[in-house]
Amino acid sequence: MVKSMTGFGRAELSNETYRMLVEMKAVNHRYLDMSIKLPKKFYLFESRVRNLIKEYAGRGKVDVFVSYEDYSGEQLTLQYNQRLAQEYMAYFRQMSQEFQIENDIRVSHLAQLPEVFTREQAEEDEEQLWQLLEEALRQAGQDFAAQRSREGEQLKRDLLEKLSALETLVAFVEERSPQIVAEYRERLEARIRELLAGAAVDEARLLTEAAVFADKTCVDEETVRLRSHIAGMREALEAEGGEGVGRKLDFLAQEMNREANTILSKCSDQQAAAAAIQMKTEIEKIREQVQNIE
Repeated sequence: MVKSMTGFGRAELSNETYRMLVEMKAVNHRYLDMSIKLPKKFYLFESRVRNLIKEYAGRGKVDVFVSYEDYSGEQLTLQYNQRLAQEYMAYFRQMSQEFQIENDIRVSHLAQLPEVFTREQAEEDEEQLWQLLEEALRQAGQDFAAQRSREGEQLKRDLLEKLSALETLVAFVEERSPQIVAEYRERLEARIRELLAGAAVDEARLLTEAAVFADKTCVDEETVRLRSHIAGMREALEAEGGEGVGRKLDFLAQEMNREANTILSKCSDQQAAAAAIQMKTEIEKIREQVQNIE
């Protein structure tokens, strides 16, 4: 399956105590490059998030944004510092004996002294937090992957159309090539007859010159390789799975361009040269589209 490198996915989970929003977007990139923005309490899950994103994207610049709101307020617990309370009481007894005064400390007084009782934020269950984050990430990832697949199918159809147009141009050059040689031989023979003013023409020399010209302008090897690359690209586009197909298509597009350049350099005929130029135009369009494929 062909997948586009561009895509967007979004998921929101909420109830009476929390709201979590995950957004995932991607653009073209040569490799997989992830940028992840998490709320502070989710920092410890960054490596898990990265591994999860790899299930939905193999290439592209992927940005992930996570926001989290807790409506329950801070979950605080009361902590009793027994050791400190004992120290307070020991000093009170010492002061009572030292100054011969009554030790009238009461529990209510002791409880109000600094640090005897403290409020601390309760630790949240990390695994429960991760399950919440994972669910939102997977929902966004599925939305993200589905959009990439839809766009990938559109890219595939467009590329197949462009490959058919390119194949038509290759067929024209193949058909035109022998005609070019025949026309060159006719022009050469006419020119020689004109120069010799009716004298006999050396047929062997004429055939030799025509053969040299045919060899210089022959594009059979290039058109065969170009057809092979077209077939290879079609096969890659139609293949099931299609993992990493973008890199393969990019390589094939470069090879197509190389063959088209060689064909153009050998063309001595205006019609064939025009077809070769059009080939290069189609291949450039193919290369641009291939850059969008994962």
